[in-house]
Amino acid sequence: MSTYDVIIRNGQVVNSDSKFQADIAIKGGKIQRVSVDQPLEGTADKEIDAKGLHIMPGVIDTHVHFNEPGRAEWEGLATGSRSLAAGGATAFFDMPLNSTPPVINKENLQAKSNLADQKSVVNPYYWGGLVPENIAELKDLHENGVIGFKAFMSPSGIDDFNNADDETLYKGMTEIASFDSILAVHAESTVICDQLAKEKISQGKTSARDFVESRPIISEIEAVRRIISYAEATGCKLHVVHASSRKVTDLINEAKNKGVNASVETCAHYLALTVKDLEKKGGLAKCAPPLRDSDEVEELWVALANGEIDMIASDHSPAPASMKTVTDNYFEGWGGISGAQSTLNVLLTEGYHKRNLPLEKIVEVTAVNPAKRFGVENKGTIAEGYDADITLVNLEESFELKAEDLFYRHQHSPYVGKTFKGNVKTTIVNGNVVYDNGKIITDEN
Repeated sequence: MSTYDVIIRNGQVVNSDSKFQADIAIKGGKIQRVSVDQPLEGTADKEIDAKGLHIMPGVIDTHVHFNEPGRAEWEGLATGSRSLAAGGATAFFDMPLNSTPPVINKENLQAKSNLADQKSVVNPYYWGGLVPENIAELKDLHENGVIGFKAFMSPSGIDDFNNADDETLYKGMTEIASFDSILAVHAESTVICDQLAKEKISQGKTSARDFVESRPIISEIEAVRRIISYAEATGCKLHVVHASSRKVTDLINEAKNKGVNASVETCAHYLALTVKDLEKKGGLAKCAPPLRDSDEVEELWVALANGEIDMIASDHSPAPASMKTVTDNYFEGWGGISGAQSTLNVLLTEGYHKRNLPLEKIVEVTAVNPAKRFGVENKGTIAEGYDADITLVNLEESFELKAEDLFYRHQHSPYVGKTFKGNVKTTIVNGNVVYDNGKIITDEN
C-alpha cells in the first residue's frame, strides 16, 4: 500500500474542462494520483477531508506589486505572498517597477529573487522592466528567468522606472521577439491623459468623476491600437494588462483574429467596483486606468463569459494609508488598489453566484491560461504529474471581509465591508499546506 505526503479525500475537482469527484494523493510536491469515483488506497502523513468542498488549481496572479527590496513599507514579499495564499493563490508574477532598485538588470532581479526565496510562502515569478536605458539588458534578464517584460506607455509614477517612448517600445519589442519572450504593457495615452488632467485641474474640477474623465477609455484604445501595430511590425508577443473596458478587449481580439500573438487581462476591481465606489471609498478605490460605470462592468462580464478575456489578475498595488487619502482633489494620492487576497472571492461571488459564470471558466482565466501563456510548466491543472498547487473552497460559505482579516502590510482595501459568497478554506503550495482556516501555517511552525 502506497504512502503519500498528503491525501485529499471526498472533494469535487474543478479543471477548466471538467468537474468530478475524486481523491488526490500528493508526494514530493507533485500530484501522484487522482482517483475518480472510488476511494484512493494508501495512507499519508496528512489527510484532508474535502467533503462539501471544491478542489481547484491555485490562482496564478500574473500582476502584483510587492515592492521589495526598497519599498517594503508599502508591501513586502512576506505579507504580500501570505495575502495571496489566504485568497487561494499559489503563485505570483511581481512587477518590476516599485522595488528600489527596479528590476531592469540581472543584478536587481537577483536581489529580488533572493528575498523572495527567504520570505514568500507561494511560488514567485518576476517581470523584467523595459525602460529607455536598458534595451541591452533585456536578453540577460530573459536568460536569468524573468517571465516576460513590462513597459509603461504613460508615466509609471515611479521616478526610477521611466515610461517607454515609441522608439523604446519598437526597439525593445524587436529585441524581445528575438528570444521569443513577451511584452506586457500599461496602455494609456500620455497625451490624452495629461491634457485632460491639465484642463480639469485648471478649472478646479477635481472630483472622482473628473479624475475618471481625465483617463477615458479612448486613452486606452489609442495606446492599444499603437502597441498592436508595433507587435505586428516586430513579431513580438504582446500582453495588455488591466483593460478596463470591453471596447479595449475587443481590439485585442480583433488583433488575434488577424494573427497577432496577443493576450489581455482585466482585474477583479473592474468586475466588482464602479465610479460610485471611487466616490464613496475615496483613495482606496483609486487606480489607473480608473474604475468605470456599471454598464462597462457588465460588458466586461459578457466578454469574460464569451472567452474574450484571457486572464484575471489583481494588480495589487498597495501603499500606506497616508498615500491613499483623498479629500477634494482626486488627482492627488497614490493610484493602486489592494486586492490580492480577494480575486477568487470576487469571481465566485460576482461571477459564479450572481451571473452563473461556470467554475471551469474561473479556473481557465486564473490558472490554466496564465500557466500556458507564460510557459509555467506543470501548473494550473489538477492532474497526475502536475505540481500540487491547490486551493480548497467552500462555495456556499458567506463572510464579510473585515480589515483585520487582511494579511497585507496595510490592512485596507475597497473590498472591506463587502459580503462574499465562496470562501477559501485551505491553500496548498508544492504539496505543503500554507494556509488553513484563516491562518498561515508556516508562521506557526
